[in-house]
Amino acid sequence: MTLQRYKFFVYLQLKFTYTQNRMTKINSNPVEIYASAESVLDFLSNFDNFEKLLPEQVTNWQSTADTCSFTIQNMATLAMRIKEKSAERLVIQSEPPSPFPFELICDLENMGGNTCRSTIRFHGEMSMMIAMMAKNPLQNFVNILNEQLKNKFDS
Repeated sequence: MTLQRYKFFVYLQLKFTYTQNRMTKINSNPVEIYASAESVLDFLSNFDNFEKLLPEQVTNWQSTADTCSFTIQNMATLAMRIKEKSAERLVIQSEPPSPFPFELICDLENMGGNTCRSTIRFHGEMSMMIAMMAKNPLQNFVNILNEQLKNKFDS
């Protein structure tokens, strides 16, 4: 193999590696909430309530009971809808114009009495390069979302 062909092969391999979409999974820190899983799920199931949990970098908020769209300052416009709701889980799915497909999953575990444990998970299909840039902001986002949820019910 000539050097020129070898360089071209390496170039193609790198291009494929950095542009191929892969599943990125991010979990929030779990928090204990002093409310039943049912009441937390009822609150989260209405996107009109969701705005109260978002960080201040979120602008252009629009929502109905089961859909929403917003802009994260200097980043992207996202749209979401409720995909699935069960006794202890809410799955929210992205919609266009979101830059990549993703799901936000809120798992609630009853701890007995009037307490539950909440974990928010982000699953997104994005290129490796985007994942490297977005990992820390997304980690902060799910942690803030979960902490704000705790604060909402603990106050």
